Amino acid sequence: MNTTGRIPFGKFIWHDLAAADTAAASDFYRAVFGWTAMTESANGGQFIRLQCDGQDVGSMYRMSQREHEHGVPSHWTPYVCVRDIDATAGRVEAAGGAVLVQPFEVEGVARIALVTDSIGSIMGLWESLRHE
Repeated sequence: MNTTGRIPFGKFIWHDLAAADTAAASDFYRAVFGWTAMTESANGGQFIRLQCDGQDVGSMYRMSQREHEHGVPSHWTPYVCVRDIDATAGRVEAAGGAVLVQPFEVEGVARIALVTDSIGSIMGLWESLRHE
């Protein structure tokens, strides 16, 4: 993720794909970019780590049945690295955005949250729990 040894605060550092069909998506990204997909466990569930030449490029998870039933299409979510996710979530709201998913921990990797900006665009916040 970060080859310089410094955490890139304020920059996009991760991407998640919410996929209606993870097998089809894995096949597509392997054919187009040569990405590999490895299933891993986290927070009592599973996600798929996507890699290119052994380097992480993002992850993928199966969309919920509820999202699928409500016509939500498969979609990517970019994450911005922040120093303090709780403080940043507060600044999002103060600036006219909204917190859609409150900060929570992804087992020993990061605390993440989903927010909208003041015009409704969705993005993720990522506070690394690893000291790089």
